[in-house]
Amino acid sequence: QVQLVESGGGSVQAGGSLRLSCAASGYSYSRYCMGWFRQAPGKEREWVASSYDDDNTQYTDSVEGRFTLSQDKAIAKNTLYLQMNNLKPEDTAVYYCAADWGGDTWLARRRRSAYKYWGQGTQVTVSS
Repeated sequence: QVQLVESGGGSVQAGGSLRLSCAASGYSYSRYCMGWFRQAPGKEREWVASSYDDDNTQYTDSVEGRFTLSQDKAIAKNTLYLQMNNLKPEDTAVYYCAADWGGDTWLARRRRSAYKYWGQGTQVTVSS
């Protein structure tokens, strides 16, 4: 059974940094496309970034250059990280980790419907 567990959210001032973690279990990590989405109060859940295999990573324009995905594929860790620097108040949202198998998910990476598995979310609050 695939499980995703996020952690690392919190409250920071504008310009600060946080690192989110998504601990994955129940599947072969390297065959899955993983992504981060976020949902601000009163808004639709939006795509933030995705990673697939070792060479494919993409970010939405508003976080490009500030957020960085990285992976720890060591046995028993299997974790995707989202390093968030120079945070802005508009980054305030609940952040969700998502995953699903294979290249088709990567091709549709910006769509919520492309991902079958989701974590419970972690709150990020950025004050001005």
